[in-house]
Amino acid sequence: MELREIIPDRIGFGTAPLGNMFRAVPDDQARATVQAAWDAGIRYFDTGPLYGAGLAELRLGEVLSRQPRDAYVLSTKVGRVILDEEETGARDLGEKGTLFEYGRKNKIVHEWTADATERSIEGSLQRLGVDRIDILWVHDIAQDFHGDVWLQKFEEARTGAFRVLSRLRDEGVIKAWGVGVNRTEPIEITLALEEPRPDGFLLAGRYTLLDHAHALQRLLPMAAEQGVGMVIGGPYSSGVLAGGTHFEYADASPEIIEKVRRLREITDRHGVSIKAAALQFSLAHPVTVAVVPGATKPSRIAEDLAALEEKVPVDFWADLRRSGLVSPQAPLPEGA
Repeated sequence: MELREIIPDRIGFGTAPLGNMFRAVPDDQARATVQAAWDAGIRYFDTGPLYGAGLAELRLGEVLSRQPRDAYVLSTKVGRVILDEEETGARDLGEKGTLFEYGRKNKIVHEWTADATERSIEGSLQRLGVDRIDILWVHDIAQDFHGDVWLQKFEEARTGAFRVLSRLRDEGVIKAWGVGVNRTEPIEITLALEEPRPDGFLLAGRYTLLDHAHALQRLLPMAAEQGVGMVIGGPYSSGVLAGGTHFEYADASPEIIEKVRRLREITDRHGVSIKAAALQFSLAHPVTVAVVPGATKPSRIAEDLAALEEKVPVDFWADLRRSGLVSPQAPLPEGA
């Protein structure tokens, strides 16, 4: 089943920040944020065991488990099994070692075998308090977490997680599966496989106003040719496009800060919010099914929905193109 047939709306809610990414978020604030998303009509929610060692799933489940299960679409991820025992040393998360230092201390087993995939799904169902998951993403089989051995992890997933998820889809246990990563190469390799065939992908941070040229070279044309949809995660580039200081899950470099300044010059000149520019840019590509910005405050939900509906003048996109801040190959919103 294609992602467009499963995901009901163009915007969803990403829960990585609810895993205490970068900072501790009070439980009541996290709960209120999820509730605000629900009350605003958002019906697609994405989460994952990695986010705070299960914390994001627990927080999301606290709200969603009280709602009719047929009323929303839920995706989570496989590749991490959360144990009851606590981690005693430093976490090994590759380039993102301190990303969830404020999350739960539970030990995380990083494994993409068939057995680990089954255990990962079972743990997610328990934390979420639901009886089924709609979409499962094979999480982080990429260079940013595994360095030079990432292809070994990919092969582990290909012979393990990929086959388990294909079987579960064929049995009707889940509706779809795919790969969820912060790099383009694992998706490109997956698209080139004869089997198994995923239903779509979650691409985080690689198709944003700040970072999109590489994805346009090979990945997105491949996806378009095969008719495969993408969910775009991290449309605000880890927050730097929404007033934050992080890019690619770390402190933004002077070069990135300067690029954001130039973008804001153009948005200010046209009276356009930078959130609107960011969301509408990511959604303009034909393969994009939905964007899933994250939030830790209820007010951010209203901002995101307003940005989605904001009327952006055609002249803005033309100005942005002339500035060289967007690739000549990047599709712009209709009419631009």
